[in-house]
Amino acid sequence: MRRIREYLHRRLTRSRPAVPEAAADELRVAFKERYHHFKLLLSANKRALERMAAIEGALRGGEAFGMAFVRSTCTEVATAVWRMIQSMAVLAPGKYPELPTRFKAINAQIKAHLESSFRPLAEAALVVSLGTIDRNWRDQAGGKMAGLGEVHKKTGLTVPDGFVITTAAYSRFLNHSGLQDEINRLIQTADREDTAGLLELSARLQQAVLKAPVPRDIESAVALAWRTLESRHGTAMRIALRSSSLFEDDIASAFAGQFQTELNVSRDHLMDAYRTVVASKYSLHALTYRLNRGIRDEDLAVAVGAMVMVDAVAGGVAYTISPVAADDDRVHIDATWGLPKAIVDGTAAYDSFIVARAPQLHVADQAIGHKTSRLVCYLEEGVCRRDATGDQADLPCLSPDQVLEVARMALEIEAYYGCPQDIEWAIAADGKLNLLQSRPLPVPEGAGDATVTPDIPEGTEVLLEGGVTASPGAVGGTVYPAAKRADALRFPADAILVVRQAAPYWATLIGRAAGVVAEQGGVAGHLANVAREFGVPALFSCPDAMARLAAGDEVTLDADRRRVYAGRLPGLIAQRPPRKVNPLANSPVFKLLQALDRLIVPLHLLDPEASEFHPQNCRTLHDITRFLHEKSVQEMFSFGQAHHFPERSSKQLFYKVPMQWWVLNLDDGFVAEVDGKYVHLDNIASEPMIAFWSGFTAIPWAGPPAIDHRGLASVLFQSTANTALTVGRRSRYAEKNYFMISRHYCNLNSRLGYHFAMLEALVSDRTRENYVTFQFKGGAADIERRLKRVHFIGDLLETYAFRVTIQEDHLTARIANEDRGIMVERLKILGYLALHTRQIDMIMKNKARVEALRAKMRADIDGVLLNATQP
Repeated sequence: MRRIREYLHRRLTRSRPAVPEAAADELRVAFKERYHHFKLLLSANKRALERMAAIEGALRGGEAFGMAFVRSTCTEVATAVWRMIQSMAVLAPGKYPELPTRFKAINAQIKAHLESSFRPLAEAALVVSLGTIDRNWRDQAGGKMAGLGEVHKKTGLTVPDGFVITTAAYSRFLNHSGLQDEINRLIQTADREDTAGLLELSARLQQAVLKAPVPRDIESAVALAWRTLESRHGTAMRIALRSSSLFEDDIASAFAGQFQTELNVSRDHLMDAYRTVVASKYSLHALTYRLNRGIRDEDLAVAVGAMVMVDAVAGGVAYTISPVAADDDRVHIDATWGLPKAIVDGTAAYDSFIVARAPQLHVADQAIGHKTSRLVCYLEEGVCRRDATGDQADLPCLSPDQVLEVARMALEIEAYYGCPQDIEWAIAADGKLNLLQSRPLPVPEGAGDATVTPDIPEGTEVLLEGGVTASPGAVGGTVYPAAKRADALRFPADAILVVRQAAPYWATLIGRAAGVVAEQGGVAGHLANVAREFGVPALFSCPDAMARLAAGDEVTLDADRRRVYAGRLPGLIAQRPPRKVNPLANSPVFKLLQALDRLIVPLHLLDPEASEFHPQNCRTLHDITRFLHEKSVQEMFSFGQAHHFPERSSKQLFYKVPMQWWVLNLDDGFVAEVDGKYVHLDNIASEPMIAFWSGFTAIPWAGPPAIDHRGLASVLFQSTANTALTVGRRSRYAEKNYFMISRHYCNLNSRLGYHFAMLEALVSDRTRENYVTFQFKGGAADIERRLKRVHFIGDLLETYAFRVTIQEDHLTARIANEDRGIMVERLKILGYLALHTRQIDMIMKNKARVEALRAKMRADIDGVLLNATQP
């Protein structure tokens, strides 16, 4: 026996030699450096997870975002992950060489997605004739001009002669003299919520375009096209320049009124006018529209159509169905004297005609407006101005035959495309009907039934009545009158915008407005189009609206019944269809973020003990962070044992009796250093660990729930089938519970029963730095019961403001940026759940018992736990 004791003593002495003081000093320095890099790794991990959560939130929610968010967020995640890899290289030099390779492979895919955008072919034509193109030219000529060319070719309808300055020319122009690089640099900071900042950005971008020189090859190509056109129409010819971007006239994003149109342009001013149209891509309303629609700046290449001016006697807009009533298939025509620009800008009175299709085409109704002016362009003078209409003010601007001619043209285009159309037209002095534009008209969805009696309290005051429904729906909000453009800078979210003219500029606010009321304008205007596109109720042509709706008043706008009521009327609002909640759905930037999400957020490495838990199996950046976090904890725990350095080895927790919990002091987690085997609870200085332990011990565990025979059978089967669950067998199920702590930090890896929990927390007076992350996985029951358990736990945690995600039977819960007191309370809750969710998977198919357990846990947490003092 004595020999055995001597042998054991020699072995133990040899395996754990005393550490000389000089060597101990070196180890302390080494540990300090390792702890520093461990903290850097944790900080980077926290940042990466926060930005991943931001990506998930952006894809789930209704808030718009743009390329600035996408680029910056992806860059922040990648940067944080790379920093974690660098810190791990210090913690475990040369141990995981595959990590940088996997990171670079994933990041290369992310960069490829970010850098992918439309690039017109350098060898493509700079200018093409309008008469030679069709819809197959959309990439080169843009949606508007390609559509006009298509209709002219296939139907023979009259379209003004002209040419198109292509997207290839646009690309050439912007890349000349580094203009595109300057635009890219400036637009990175775009924030859709900062109207003042967007206004400043808009001015800088437009000035950059207006001052940029046009390359000589573009000028030469345009000059040749002008001379060719001039040979057919004479030297007195003037043209109109209109934008034709790739997304214009698309059914999902019409870009109605977002670009500048230049009328009556002469040869001498052609290139200046071209720059003006291109610069209007960066007008405040166009910039805001793109941010709200999720369209990347680099995707929006702009072609410009040049069409011979029409000497218009009358012009207007025609819809082949009602744009606001789903059950009205009649042709709706709005018309005015002169050019139709005044109608689409919402700045002039107009005539309205309704043409029924059956039994034969006929004018079913009309309303003649008081049209005091007309927009006329004088070719010789090179100007456009409003002239008085005199005794024509109250006369119809179209004869019955002309109304039917416009309706027939609209229906012919509808028949060709097979869907409702929104067209712009003009009748020349020679009586010829000209098509100026045609685009798909979205079919109204769920417009309110104005014949249904609304639930309106008796005595409710009607503040405003009449006008036209520009966009259907009803909404409550606070009145915000805007008399001048500067008022847009102070516009509050979810207010009712009240303006005099329904001008395209106010589209800047559509993404933030609850509703719109305008004294002028109609259903055919650009602002009405944008309001319908975003699902914002709008009521136009309401004289005295600015005087009758006072700033700050709470009102209900019922666009369907053409009324504005005093106060908010929940009964009326509840009858209306819900507003479209995600203007970004199916937009290019949304689809891009979805593709990037698949490379960043999904977590595939769930089980640290599985053979697949290896760097080469990291498929996303989240996988890399999960691997690094797990291994960094192991590296910190192994340091003391590997170097026979008891000062930095884990201590067994002594709480009344020795516990199966081990604690590693990272820095200042103990009140005093511990020489022996145990650390007593009163020697723990870590606030998050104390809070967790307070919840863990506050209410004794009553043991497993009363036996559910099927649940017990499930556990027994899984225990038999999975040998890792066998008691006494070395496996991941036989590991201990480990804390790593400092005064304000705590990291816990725990196994209680058959489930596993991981906790990480930072709690201090610095609220912005505070966070708690909790992960839960496992169990011995079948997968259905395990899933029900994690959802049960998730529901409880969400009740206490945790953000919860669940992937199979793996739960992650997080709360951050709350004050110290709240974080301590949440840690107590996690401590309680870590103990009291043991083996509850056995009863998860018994709804009555689950609800009883839920009620008990809520009572424990609210009535006992949150009122308890910490041990």
